[in-house]
Amino acid sequence: MKKVLYTLFILALCLTGHAQENSADSTHQTKKVSRLSVGGYGEANFTRNFYSDHVSRYSQPEEHKNDPSHGRFDIPHAVIYLGYDFGQGWSVGTEIEFEHGGAGIAYEKEDEEGGEWEQETEKGGEVELEQFWIQKSFARWANIRAGHIVVPIGLNNAHHEPTHYFTVYRPEGENTIMPSTWHQTGISFWGRHGDFRYEAQFLAGLNADQFTNTGWIHKGHKSSLEFDVANKYATALRIDNYSIPGMRIGLSGYYGHSIGNTYPNDANGTGATYHGAVAIGSIDFTYDAHNWIVRGQADYGYLGDAAELKYMYNRLNSKSPYKHSAFVSSHAYAVGIEAGYDIFSQIQSLRQQGQRLFLFGRYETYNPYASKTNGVSYDYTAVQRMAVGVNYRPIRQIVVKGEYSKRFLKSLYNNEPSVNIGVAYEGFFL
Repeated sequence: MKKVLYTLFILALCLTGHAQENSADSTHQTKKVSRLSVGGYGEANFTRNFYSDHVSRYSQPEEHKNDPSHGRFDIPHAVIYLGYDFGQGWSVGTEIEFEHGGAGIAYEKEDEEGGEWEQETEKGGEVELEQFWIQKSFARWANIRAGHIVVPIGLNNAHHEPTHYFTVYRPEGENTIMPSTWHQTGISFWGRHGDFRYEAQFLAGLNADQFTNTGWIHKGHKSSLEFDVANKYATALRIDNYSIPGMRIGLSGYYGHSIGNTYPNDANGTGATYHGAVAIGSIDFTYDAHNWIVRGQADYGYLGDAAELKYMYNRLNSKSPYKHSAFVSSHAYAVGIEAGYDIFSQIQSLRQQGQRLFLFGRYETYNPYASKTNGVSYDYTAVQRMAVGVNYRPIRQIVVKGEYSKRFLKSLYNNEPSVNIGVAYEGFFL
C-alpha cells in the first residue's frame, strides 16, 4: 500500500509539473502576435424618406408633390476580414461583403427603364468578394499586391468603413458617380516613405455598357460573367501626405478605356473605332485634431465618346443585361465637406472613458450628368445635399448615428428630406 501511495504521489508531481509547463507555454503563446487576423465592419440603418418613391416623381413632379412618406430598414454592408502572414514578407488578405442582408438575385424597380421590375444578378449576387490579394513586402517602401483589390480613387473608396464618415450612409456624391466600394482584379505597387504613402495600380478597363445617366460610371466595374473582361486596361494612382500633424491630404487619379471591354470581343466593331476614355482626378483630406474631425473631397470625371454609348450593340439589344434607354454624360463631378466637433471632450469623466459625441454638418453637390449629351438634359441629376446630426462613439469600434438630411433639386422638382438612424462597427477580433 505504501509503495502504491508513493507511486501515485510521484505521478501526481510529474503531472503537476507537466501541466505547469504547458500552462507557461500557453501563456507565452498568447503573448505572441498572431499571424491570423480576423475582423470586419457592418451597419444597420433605419430611414424615413419624406418624399415620393414613385418612378415618375421626376418626369411628373407636380403629381407626386404630396405623396406619402416611406421608410425602410436596411443592412447596407456586413463585411468579414480574413488575413494571414505567412512570413518572409508573404501575406494574404480577403474581404467578403454581404450587401443589404441578402445573397444571389434581387428584384429592382428601374427608373431608367420606365419603372419596370427587373431581376438582376450582380457578380457574386449580393455577396461579393471585395478583396482577395497575395502580397510580397520587400520593405516599408516597396510592396507588391496582386489579386482583387480596392481602387483608392477619391475619399470614399480609400476610407469606406462606416467609422470614417459622419453620415448614416456613405457620402452620396462619390457613391453616385463612382463605384463604391470600387474593387477590381489587378496588381498594385505601394509603400510608405517619410510623410508620404503612394500606390500605383494596373487594372482591367471599365465596361461602358454599364454606364448610366443617373450613376455615370458607378456600375462600370461590374461583370455579369464569371470573369472580368480585360480587352482594355486602366491605371490608378494615389498619393497621401501626412506632413501636417493631424492632417492627411490625398491626390488620386484614374485613366482607362471602356468601349469594347465586353465579351465576345468585336475587334472590328465599335471598340476599334471608339475608346470611351475615362479620366478622373480627385483631391481629398482628413483633419483629426483639437477635438475636430473635418473631411472633404472634390472629384471631376471625363468620359470620351459619350454620345456614342447609347447606340452600342449591347445597349440596343433588349436581351442583354445592360442599360438601354438613356444617354451618358461626358462629365461628372462630386464635391463635399463635413465637420464635426466632439462635445464630450469638454466633460472630463467622459473624455477619460474614451466616449465621444460629435455634432456634425455636411454639405455636398454632385451631378452624374453634368453635360447635355446630344442636347438631351436630365436636370434632376443636379443635386445639392445637406445633413446635420450626431455621432455617438461609446468605444472606438462602435458608432451610433442620427441625422436629418435634405436633397435640394432644381426648382422644377420636389426637394427630398429624410431622417436616418444607424449603428455600425469596425474593428479586428483577432
